Amino acid sequence: MILDDIRGKIASAEMILVGLGEEFDHLANVRKTDEYEKGSEILQQAEMKWLLPVWYDYCESILKTDTAKVLAKLAGMLTGKNYFVVSVAMNDAIAQTPWAKGRLVMPCGSSRKLQCADGCGADPVALQKKDKKLLFDTMEQLFHGSFEPDNLKGLGICEHCHAPMILNNIYAKKYNENGYLEQWNLYTKWLQGTLNRRVLILEFGVGMQFPSVIRFPFEKIAYFNQKAEMYRIHEKLYQIAEELKGKAFGLSQNAIDCLRNL
Repeated sequence: MILDDIRGKIASAEMILVGLGEEFDHLANVRKTDEYEKGSEILQQAEMKWLLPVWYDYCESILKTDTAKVLAKLAGMLTGKNYFVVSVAMNDAIAQTPWAKGRLVMPCGSSRKLQCADGCGADPVALQKKDKKLLFDTMEQLFHGSFEPDNLKGLGICEHCHAPMILNNIYAKKYNENGYLEQWNLYTKWLQGTLNRRVLILEFGVGMQFPSVIRFPFEKIAYFNQKAEMYRIHEKLYQIAEELKGKAFGLSQNAIDCLRNL
């Protein structure tokens, strides 16, 4: 019933705000494999947690999950609509999904940009083809039980302070937020236009790891905008605040499973 409602609301909404959460980085069939768990432990012991997003992407590609397919399905449903997508998940399938140009922001970063390890302030830069190959080859070695951290020196050094380059995501010890701020500014301007509009708010798999980015702000928008409606889909954390009853609805279901059926 709720899925039917969501389909209808997507068609009639003036603006649509989508939140993608941790469930897109926590597929059980990926994280419960021996290879993923062992590799994650190695990276954490090596103080290279910034590699975790690309490690997850690599393991997901080996297992051939349908995450990219279900995200493309969502993007197709949003075609022609005025929408914005905010993701605290770092899954590369989200970045590769054909969203409308400029309508995605990933404030926790991803595996698509490099930054200075010392966080000197130099702007993050996009990965080059050679960087992607180096990371892929390194993850492949890790998957098969070997890991050579020195190989990652091939990612280069910061041209400003000569520190090593690492992936630009929240696992970096000194995360450089300049990697997403331009898109964040576009998002905040977009939000200003939601006032007194029929806004559909969709949360897919958003937990409590970064509640100040999606969960709390989305609830605030739903509360103050009299024309807003909200749907929260999460395997466990689907509950709706009492003050939002009647205009917000929760569904206890894994976000990716939900999108398969939407």
